[in-house]
Amino acid sequence: MKKFMQIVKRYRVFLILLAAELVMTAFLPQIGLASLKASGNNILQMLQVLPAVFILLGLLDVWVDRATMMKYTGKGSGLRGFFISLLLGSCAAGPLYAAFPVAAMMLKKGSSVFNVMIFIGAWSATKIPPLTFEAASLGVRYMLTRLAMSLVTLVLIALICDRALKEEEKQKLYALHQEEEA
Repeated sequence: MKKFMQIVKRYRVFLILLAAELVMTAFLPQIGLASLKASGNNILQMLQVLPAVFILLGLLDVWVDRATMMKYTGKGSGLRGFFISLLLGSCAAGPLYAAFPVAAMMLKKGSSVFNVMIFIGAWSATKIPPLTFEAASLGVRYMLTRLAMSLVTLVLIALICDRALKEEEKQKLYALHQEEEA
């Protein structure tokens, strides 16, 4: 029973949303069925992307040791860590939800919270294919302006998140990802 309650607690948001969709289907069948269909399509899309992400995570886990990751993206890595995290996020492929397992792996390997936030932000705002599309469709000036504003915003958000977390909260975050390894 305890294990069941842990599972329910862990997936409570999903279960609440599922219950809301079922209630909506009962009272507004057309809208509810359309919502369930859209949710099913999203789940299928995730199932197509996540296996590749998990394979890459497994390779990252085996090929890159903790000391190397800490050296290049850990606390005290400075501009080098910033640019590596920015480059990793900008060159990544796939939807944003695929960035979170990679970010968890970065934490597990000792990357700083600041650099993990830069990575997630870069994944969402500075990917190379959308930048080339923006340049072609809206002009290079627009693309560079949006990119510059995104970079400033990414740094500010990463700094705020890094400073907002107390040292013991950061240690809990690192410990959480170390426990998942065991």
